[in-house]
Amino acid sequence: MTRHATTTTSMRRALRREVPSTVGLLADEDDFAAMRRYGTFTFDDHPTYLAQVEALLKSLAGQGGHTTVALFDPEEYAGYCRDTGLDPDHPASRSRYTAELAATGIRVPYTGQPMATLVPTLVDAAVRRATWEYATMLLTDTGDCADCGEDIGHAAFDRASRLLMSLLEAAGPGIHHLVCSVPARDEQLLAVLHTACDEDGPARLDSGEGAEFVTVLAAGIALDSPGGLVLRTSRPGTRDRLHGWRLLRGSLVPLTEAEVFSAYCTDARTGEPVSPEPHVDYRAGFPLAPDDGPTHH
Repeated sequence: MTRHATTTTSMRRALRREVPSTVGLLADEDDFAAMRRYGTFTFDDHPTYLAQVEALLKSLAGQGGHTTVALFDPEEYAGYCRDTGLDPDHPASRSRYTAELAATGIRVPYTGQPMATLVPTLVDAAVRRATWEYATMLLTDTGDCADCGEDIGHAAFDRASRLLMSLLEAAGPGIHHLVCSVPARDEQLLAVLHTACDEDGPARLDSGEGAEFVTVLAAGIALDSPGGLVLRTSRPGTRDRLHGWRLLRGSLVPLTEAEVFSAYCTDARTGEPVSPEPHVDYRAGFPLAPDDGPTHH
C-alpha cells in the first residue's frame, strides 16, 4: 500500500469516529414477530437477533464513535412508510426510519452494557416517555378555572415544582430516591426521580427526570387525585430512611410511621404482608413548608 493510500485510509477512519451511529432495536418478541412479515427482514428468532445486534454494537463501539440504540416500533414504522410513500419491505426504508428515531424517538446511549441491561433500560425509557406524554395531555385538558380564569394545568405544574423543591430542601443532604404514584382516568401514573444533595448546595436534578416527575405530581394536583409520594434517603455510614406522604387537596400530607411501614411492607398486588427491608428505618413523612398558592378543583 502506498503512503498516499495509507494516509487516505487513516483519514477515513478518523472521520468515521466523528460520525454518530443509531441502531434500531426490536425490544420484545411481539415486535420482532411483527417485523417477520417483511421478506427482507431475515432473522428467524428473537434471541439470535439480539445476539447479532449486540455484536454490531460492540463493533461500532470498537471504531471509537458514539452509538445510540433506539426503540423500533413496527406499527409506527408501518405508519411512517405510509406517510412517506416508502416500501416497508426494504432495508433502506428501515434505515431511514431509524435515522428519524435518532432525532425524535426513544433512545439510550450504548456504553458497552449487555443486552440484559440495555433492553430493560430502553423499555423503561419508553414507559417514562408515554407516562410523561399522558400526564401532559391530562394537564392540558383541565382547561381554565371557572372562578378565576387561571390555566389549571399550568398552576398545578407550578405548585408541584414548589412542593418538590420544598421536599428536597427539607430532606437535606444525601442520595434521594423519590416515587410518585397517581391514579388517573385510564391508568396508574408512576414517576421516579433520583437526585443527590450536598451539605452546601441545592439538589442536583436530571432535567428530564425532574420534568417527568413534576408533570405526574401536577396531574395528581390538577385532578385532585388521591396519589402518594415516597422518599428514600441514603447517606454513607447510616441506615436508609423511608418517608411517605399522601396527596390531598393539592398538598403533600405526611403519613405516620405506621402508615409508611404498612405501605412498604404490603404486597401491592396481593395485599399480603412482606418482610421489612434490613438496615432501613421506616419513618413518618416530615412537614413541608406551607404553599399558599391557589388550588383549583
